[in-house]
Amino acid sequence: MTGLPTSPENGPATGPRPRLLVGASGGGHWIELLRLRPAFQGFEIVYVSTFESYADAVAGHRYYTVPDTSRFRLRTFVPVFFRAARILWKERPSVILTTGSAPMLPFIVFGRVFAATTIWIDSIANADHLSTSGRIAKRFADRCLAQWPEVAADERIECWGKII
Repeated sequence: MTGLPTSPENGPATGPRPRLLVGASGGGHWIELLRLRPAFQGFEIVYVSTFESYADAVAGHRYYTVPDTSRFRLRTFVPVFFRAARILWKERPSVILTTGSAPMLPFIVFGRVFAATTIWIDSIANADHLSTSGRIAKRFADRCLAQWPEVAADERIECWGKII
């Protein structure tokens, strides 16, 4: 994947690796995120998702869970915002990347406060239009990407191709 900030992948170490916080809710969002792992080389990676059991898939990395939420349950966003703030305060990532989903939106919003570069990749399932969370994220994220060229053109955002 191009567009991620550069990292010390080759040659002598120049100091600590930049920290990359990546997150997705369950199912397809999580699968898309895991398929991006080769692009994460050179970063210290921290994972966030909504299922405790996903920690096994990323053993050896720090892993956090947040409550699942959706646009249909706005009240449930409050605990997610508090949890996201605590995680970001502790981890201080240089970059935040998500393959979308409502529970990851607070990480994009708070990313500005923590001076992190933020990247929202809308799910490949959104072939006709940007998700509701994606439309919000594009106002806050440094990069908002669609996986369908037509959606990217309609929303005036970038398309770097499909993950799956």
